[in-house]
Amino acid sequence: MTTKTTCAEFVQFFRSWVSDPMRVAAIAPSGERLARLMTQEIEALDGPILELGPGTGVFTRALKERGVPESDLTLIEFGEEFAARLRGRFPEARVVQMDAAQLAQCGLFADAPFGAVVSGLPLLSMSPDKIAAIVGGAFATMRSGGAFYQFTYGPRCPVSRSILNRLGLKAERIGGTMRNIPPAGVYRISRRKPLEISIDRSRYHDRKEDAGIAAYAAETGAADVNRREAGA
Repeated sequence: MTTKTTCAEFVQFFRSWVSDPMRVAAIAPSGERLARLMTQEIEALDGPILELGPGTGVFTRALKERGVPESDLTLIEFGEEFAARLRGRFPEARVVQMDAAQLAQCGLFADAPFGAVVSGLPLLSMSPDKIAAIVGGAFATMRSGGAFYQFTYGPRCPVSRSILNRLGLKAERIGGTMRNIPPAGVYRISRRKPLEISIDRSRYHDRKEDAGIAAYAAETGAADVNRREAGA
C-alpha cells in the first residue's frame, strides 16, 4: 500500500471542503511527498503514535510504511465522515472522534504516553487559544523526548513564539515540498532543555511539570472548544 491519494479520497475530501471550508481548510488531501516529510523521523520503536486530524489517512499510511504497527496508532478525528472511513481502513488502530483541543481534559491517554504526535490539523485557521489547547494537550500525553510534527501552508511555524515560550517548547523547520497542493513546510516541535530556557527566561516543562502543560491547555481551550477542525 502506498501513501498516494486515491480518486475516492480526493472526492471525499473535496466534498468536505465544500461543505465546511473553514474546518477542512484545503481543497485536496496531503500528498505523498508531504506525508514522507511528516513521518521521516518516526520509527517503529517510537510507538505508540498519536495522529491528530488524520482525514483520509494519508499520514496514517505513511506511518505504517515506516514500520509503525497499526495497533500502535491512535487517530483523533473530529469529522464524523472521516472517522467512519478511518475505522474501516485501519481496523486495528484506535480511532477516537473528538475535538483535539480536549486532549488534556479527556483522560483517555494517561496510561500510555505517546512517543510522537503527527498533526494534520489546519492550525492557521484556528485561534491562538485553540492552538495552545491542542499543542499543550498533545505534550501532556507525550513522553519525555517525544516530538510534535506539524505541516503548514504558511511561511513560518503555525504555533506562535508566545505559545511556544509559554509551554516551554521550541520549533524547527525540517523540510518542505513544492509537490503538494498547496506547497507546504514541516516543523518539529519539542520540549526545550533547561539551558535553553534559562537563556530566554522562559518556563521549562519536563515530565514533572506536564501537569502544568495540561492545566494551561485545558484553561486556554475551554472557551474555544466548540471550534471545529479537520485533518490531512
